[in-house]
Amino acid sequence: MNVTLPSGGELTFSAGEHNDLQKAIIEDFLPKYGHGAEIFYVGDTSDKYLYLEKEKLEELNFFKISHEELPDVIAYSKKKNWLYLIEAVHYPGPISELRPIQLQKLTKDCEADIVYVTAFLNRPKFRQFMTDVAWETEVWIADNPDHLIHFNGDKFLGPYKPE
Repeated sequence: MNVTLPSGGELTFSAGEHNDLQKAIIEDFLPKYGHGAEIFYVGDTSDKYLYLEKEKLEELNFFKISHEELPDVIAYSKKKNWLYLIEAVHYPGPISELRPIQLQKLTKDCEADIVYVTAFLNRPKFRQFMTDVAWETEVWIADNPDHLIHFNGDKFLGPYKPE
């Protein structure tokens, strides 16, 4: 399955629902909500480092790359200085309460503001994991691409900064 990157380049994903969702994130979510974001990382079920802009992540002081710690898609909006950390939930689960804490420790030196997003293919899949989604994150559902669910009480889409 071919995926068109915001930069115009193409990737080829292996077949599967998880990669269907990653394709939707790249081709639908980011053009709507990414403020011109470019992809810095995306894995495939058969190639965990299908696309990696390691140098660009290093420029932002992103943590040392290890696939076990990476979200499914990382994109950066230079315009907003936002780094999107996106979990594509087919399995094992969303950005849970523990996940942002882990990612905050890993991204403590990052020069971009972090936006946590959990993406689902459809509402039944979202309902399956809804109680596990962490506060201060965003939810996007691919079969309703024009809407976001905000688990972030003080504002809409954007990085969370505790006072």
